Amino acid sequence: MANAEQNGLRSALGAAGLGSRTGAARAGLWMLAAVLAVRQIVVVLRSPKGERLAELETWVGPDGVLRVTGSLYDTDSFAGTPFAGLGLKPLTRAAEQALGVGWTFGTLLLVAVLGLVAARALPTPVARRTSLLAAPVAICLLMLSLPVRNALHLGQTSIIPVLLVLLGCFAVRGERASGVLIGVGAALQPTVLLFAPLLWFTGRRRAALSTAATFAACTALAWAALPQDSWTYWVRQLAGTGLGANPDSVANQSLHGALLRFGLQGPLEIGVFLTLAAAVAAVGLRRAVRYAHDGQLLLAVAVTGCVAVAISPTAWQHQLLWVLLAVVGRVGKRASDRLVWPIAIVIVMTLPAKMMLPNMGFAHPVRDNALLLAALAAACVVPFLPRTSPYFQTPEPTAYEAPVPARWTWVPLVPFWRRALSRPNLLLELLLIRVGYSIYQQTRILAAGSRATAEEHGSQVYAIEQALFLDVEHWFNRVVVDTPWLESFLNFYYTSFHFVVPLTVLGILYARRPGDFRWARSALGFATVLALLGFWLYPLAPPRLMPDLGFVDTVHGVQDFSQPDYGTLTGVTNQYAAMPSLHFGWSLWCGVAIVVLAPKLWMKLFGLLHPTLTLLAIVGTANHWVLDAVGGAAVVGAGFGLVYLLSGPRAKKSVQEPRVPDQPDASASPSTPAVANRTST
Repeated sequence: MANAEQNGLRSALGAAGLGSRTGAARAGLWMLAAVLAVRQIVVVLRSPKGERLAELETWVGPDGVLRVTGSLYDTDSFAGTPFAGLGLKPLTRAAEQALGVGWTFGTLLLVAVLGLVAARALPTPVARRTSLLAAPVAICLLMLSLPVRNALHLGQTSIIPVLLVLLGCFAVRGERASGVLIGVGAALQPTVLLFAPLLWFTGRRRAALSTAATFAACTALAWAALPQDSWTYWVRQLAGTGLGANPDSVANQSLHGALLRFGLQGPLEIGVFLTLAAAVAAVGLRRAVRYAHDGQLLLAVAVTGCVAVAISPTAWQHQLLWVLLAVVGRVGKRASDRLVWPIAIVIVMTLPAKMMLPNMGFAHPVRDNALLLAALAAACVVPFLPRTSPYFQTPEPTAYEAPVPARWTWVPLVPFWRRALSRPNLLLELLLIRVGYSIYQQTRILAAGSRATAEEHGSQVYAIEQALFLDVEHWFNRVVVDTPWLESFLNFYYTSFHFVVPLTVLGILYARRPGDFRWARSALGFATVLALLGFWLYPLAPPRLMPDLGFVDTVHGVQDFSQPDYGTLTGVTNQYAAMPSLHFGWSLWCGVAIVVLAPKLWMKLFGLLHPTLTLLAIVGTANHWVLDAVGGAAVVGAGFGLVYLLSGPRAKKSVQEPRVPDQPDASASPSTPAVANRTST
């Protein structure tokens, strides 16, 4: 009896703890959503007049196309339907300042409603924690997404059709009212008519007919009020196909825009576009109907919207919210793979494409069409799990390393951060590495200090080194300059191995030691973040940029100190990001990983060679002070230390990727790797 009471009390306390953590997370997410909303308001309203709500200004401003006499389509300023122009005309009577403020607040309100509706439309069954956190998470993602930010900046109306479709599918009662809302959305954006077949083939035929009738009525109303503009839009421009400036620009993320960027023109391009559009529509709508019958109506709506994006003649950035809704689809049988699709979609929809792929010629076709490829993948390719799949609710569990006792009882600080033994998803790892490095590059550039401050800090470091008898940079730099073969070797080593060796070490660990890969990768990430703080707080001129000290820049050549930016290099990188030295820090990370994990003594000794040669290269080429290397070693040590404190010590014995059992063994010994249905870290 006493044991039963104790177990019941323990369960109640556990549930209460989970509820309090969920409540705190929910409050934090709502606060984050509010902060993001305020930030968007400030960004929009503080923008210069010519840049704030630029497209809204060209429509309803003093010289806007909706004010002047003549056709809406005399210029490329307006590419919407005549019905959209008719709806916007009353705004020309509003005062300019009041209209800007009201439009911004109104758009944010629509975004909030959109997030609430999407959160309520998640396919059942939904865990209580998910239901509580879904709304603030959805609103935060919408606020961060490129389409919403673009719509707020330009003053666009593209959020309205998406919201009308979601309200028609999930909020209103009655098929007729549902069809009216979707029909109005189609009158604003004609590709929304694709939802009529979705409604028809999923048994909501009255809603489909109501959608078509409402669209026809709205179009007829606009035709009666604006006959010349309606003729231009629907007949002369083939439903707006020829409207808008630069349809071949990267901003147009439709199949039509991609074909134009690939160089196709004229009848050939039109024929290829119509063929591909028909194929995408057939495949995508068939998948959408299947997911709707399966009970995943929100996913069906997202897939249909992605089809509309792909086959539309123009799909500008602010019209691509449908792709973000596809994040609700579940992909993968393993728990460790379950987050790959949503993370990829969130990255694609919130970050510029140039942050995801390098600026290299072979990557340009993917980089320039990243959003279109995401829409096509969601519409036609990605195998979303049906609700009838045994893996929909319970994916295959992930095996974790058994906890290793730490020296202190309070370690690990984050006990739920455990190291999975299974190999992480390669696509996700590559994407995160690329995005992380791009963020590192941008932050490093933003952290640049003034030349005077950097040179003052350089003098401080040089004085400290002289006091500690570490000022060997000038002597060794002269030795390198006077020894041509050594200069050539160190220049080559400095410019060639900074990225190659760390990426090679990561690749080997990923292939051979997946558990240790996560340990080493996390330490490298923490070290890099700490280094960015150093760049920000202590901009430092390296020896080669210190005037009157006689250092020779063997890599970049002689610097012209009469120029404030030393030539063109400062325009592309922060030359004062010297303390700590990540050249040495990353090389030391490689050495530590090899020494700790390599099975042979000669491998461990070989691993120490890279940081040694890197130290010689950064000092001999006058790119770093000796104390910069000390700083690099400090952040690497702190990175490994943070991993230890947060997740505990790593297992001493290497464990190969295991076969995960179908069910965890309740009688497993404490040394057996713990198995849990959790995603990997």
